[in-house]
Amino acid sequence: MKSSSDQEAYNKKAKTYKMLLYFAMISIIMIFAGLTSAFVVSKQRPDWLKELVIPDTFTYSTIILLISSITFYLAKSAIKSNNHSLTKVYLLLTLALGMSFVFLQFKGFDLLFNQGLVPFGSSSKVTVSFLYAFVFVHVAHLFGGIISLIYVIYNHYKQKYNSSQCLGIELSGIYWHFMDFIWVYLFLFFYFFK
Repeated sequence: MKSSSDQEAYNKKAKTYKMLLYFAMISIIMIFAGLTSAFVVSKQRPDWLKELVIPDTFTYSTIILLISSITFYLAKSAIKSNNHSLTKVYLLLTLALGMSFVFLQFKGFDLLFNQGLVPFGSSSKVTVSFLYAFVFVHVAHLFGGIISLIYVIYNHYKQKYNSSQCLGIELSGIYWHFMDFIWVYLFLFFYFFK
């Protein structure tokens, strides 16, 4: 049982870390807002490809990422109940789903590349370049989430988390859900506004 001063220190630390995370998330939103704005403006270009078929692997990866959000939520719920073995299962499952998402993203690029749809060069189209940019920038930020998740799994094995001490899982979960939201936004944006 924590003393009131320990709980106050923990709450202050949690508030500070969450505020820093929210600032980082706002800057990420600005990056993607800039990309989507440039996308809208570029639709007027003569080299805009109107008939781009998005590979199914991007749809599958979206579903996998949404499932990973559920497993991360379940991991947080499990630690809140002090169920360490179930927390471990859900954290590892989330990591596996996250890695599957990245694999499918690159598989989608491979399919585009094999169709001659490349992001740069004389045969490139600006539409395809945007798709590559959206995915690469998102995957780069998602790697931050994967590194955070690996760190959380490591700390969980060290038994640093319990029902009253789970700040790392909370912060990592907030970022993970945020990256899921960003991807769903990008996927729907590109799918419906291409």
